[in-house]
This record gives sequence, structure tokens and C-alpha cells, in this order.
Amino acid sequence: MALTLHLAGDPAADALLAADPLALLIGMLLDQQIPMEVAFTGPHKLDERLGGLDVHTIAEMDEEAFLAICATPPAVHRFPGSMGKRIQDLCRYLVEHWDGDATAIWSEGDPDGREILKRLKALPGYGDQKARIFLALLGKQIGLQATGWRSAAGAYGEDGSRRSIADVVDDTTLAEVREFKKAAKAAAKSAKA
Repeated sequence: MALTLHLAGDPAADALLAADPLALLIGMLLDQQIPMEVAFTGPHKLDERLGGLDVHTIAEMDEEAFLAICATPPAVHRFPGSMGKRIQDLCRYLVEHWDGDATAIWSEGDPDGREILKRLKALPGYGDQKARIFLALLGKQIGLQATGWRSAAGAYGEDGSRRSIADVVDDTTLAEVREFKKAAKAAAKSAKA
């Protein structure tokens, strides 16, 4: 992946995300209950603390030792224990099912968008929405050419939308995505009332 991303808003963290598909998967995994750009700096923190981001190293590491690395200030997530376990579960799954190759999820066997979505939803810590957002990110910013990726990603795949991290390419689009999320949250809140 020779590309430029602006997901973390930090040049070193964004360079890692652009170069390493595992970092991208971990960043997406961490993207809950914290600001998007904070989630996507998590892989860079791990990379620095571990001396490299290696799926096998993380998968085989002693859980308590790995959780301590995740909790070291600044922590990789506001819930470093539970999210650290999810990162390790994700890496173990990748080793067991994809021989440690994150890109195989969207490339092995020339899958279409629906198949990639199914594979993403099978990942530990990835539900339907997270999988659709990641699929949109692959299509919009990573250059995924799989047939039907936009329809499989649902609304997140819409061209020109500002719904998720998949649409963040600079500070302006980050602000637009934040505004969309704020409005969606307010609409959901008023619908409950």
C-alpha cells in the first residue's frame, strides 16, 4: 500500500496505517468509545512499545504482559484491558485462519464485497457496522476493487458521504464526520424521547 492516510492526524501513526494492514485492522478495532483519531494512533503506540507490529508476536505474547503494554500511559484505549484482549484475540484469529496475513481477508480467492464483509464480520471485535465501515475504508482509501464493495458496505460505501472514518481524508472531512455523528446521535436521542 503506497498511499497517504489521514486517520490518526499524526504523521507517524498515519504512515504506519498506510503501510501495515494489521495496523489498520487494529485501529478499526479500537474505534469505539474514544475519538476516531485516538483509536487510530493505538497501533503506532503498540508498534513503538513492541519494537514492531507483528501479528505472531502479539498472538503468542503472555496476556498479562501484553495488557500491561496496552495500559502503559498513554494507553492504547480508555479501556486498555478489554481492548488489549480484543487485539490479542484478533491477532490469534488472523494467525489461525489467515496465516497471519491481514490482507488475505480482502484478497485471498478474489472475493466480492459480500464475501469480504462476511470475513470481516467473523473477526473478533468486529460486528456488522464496524465491518461495513472497514469495507468502505478499504474501497474508498485503500484501493479495493472488489465487485460490489459499495453495496456490501451499505450507506458507508456511498460516494461523497461523511459518515465514518472511511470518509476522513483531512481535517475538514474529520470535522464533517464528527458533525454527522453528532447529528445522528441527537436524532437517535430525540427518537427515544
